[in-house]
Amino acid sequence: MKIAVMGTGALGGYFGGRLAAASADVSYIARGAHLEALRSNGLKIESPLGDLHLPKVNATSDPADVGPVDMVLFLVKLYDTEEAARAIAPLLGPETSIVTFQNGVNSSERIGRIAGEGRVIPGIAVIPADVRAPGIVRHSGPFARLVFGEPDGSESTRCKALLDLLKSAGIDAEAVANIQVRVWEKFIMLSTLSAITTLTRLNIGPILADEACAELIERAAHETHAVGQKVCPDLASDAADRAVTMLKGMPGHMHASMLDDLNRGKRLELNDLSGEVVRLGRQHGIATPTHELAWRALHPYVNGQPEG
Repeated sequence: MKIAVMGTGALGGYFGGRLAAASADVSYIARGAHLEALRSNGLKIESPLGDLHLPKVNATSDPADVGPVDMVLFLVKLYDTEEAARAIAPLLGPETSIVTFQNGVNSSERIGRIAGEGRVIPGIAVIPADVRAPGIVRHSGPFARLVFGEPDGSESTRCKALLDLLKSAGIDAEAVANIQVRVWEKFIMLSTLSAITTLTRLNIGPILADEACAELIERAAHETHAVGQKVCPDLASDAADRAVTMLKGMPGHMHASMLDDLNRGKRLELNDLSGEVVRLGRQHGIATPTHELAWRALHPYVNGQPEG
């Protein structure tokens, strides 16, 4: 199977690297200093699951250099979704599938409107990772998991082929029949973690240690859950409580990648996380005051560090 990783950041670097190390045919679409480092020094992964150095990788900024592939792993930031969906046109052959492991809850629809709805397989990635330096991915936890499935819940040859490939590379992966539920379950946790750690500029440990601040975790999770039940009726009634339990069980040093982006002066996925909760809340007549506060307070940073 010929694979292209569209968006070789932390997740694309980690999972693409694991696949390449297992002899998969992987090409990386990247840009800027990260691309230059990949070309010069290859890809390095620092991980409790095993370090890895691929001294030579096929990395480019132009998908036309790669040509049609069997599968695109779509891992760009949410604010780049439409631009990237247009850019992958040279990667698409008649049978090419696109698997999106982005954050948020609507990326598969957004990609499908541009690249073809039938091509897209929704998925989620569960992994704490960041780009420590150009060409170097730091994985900082004991888990690195991919979950995906057909939007209609059916079994498919392409999902089975991807699952077999991932497992052959030692990647923890699962193909499921209820991917939309799984996407929303992750979104409850991610939108909450992103909103509160970025708003407070704190790791999860100090937040939970302060009773007044810890209440924000509960409120944000239940707001996302209330909205999610309107959009995804199969979402379980206890999904928010389970998300809060998971957040409370995280190591104290954990925080959302959006906080890293804020600290580095980069663009934020704010409009597609808390902003999406607010938008859907308004659409369905559900109050989302915690997410609205986070969205409004962080909005000056949405395109990076504000001037002045």
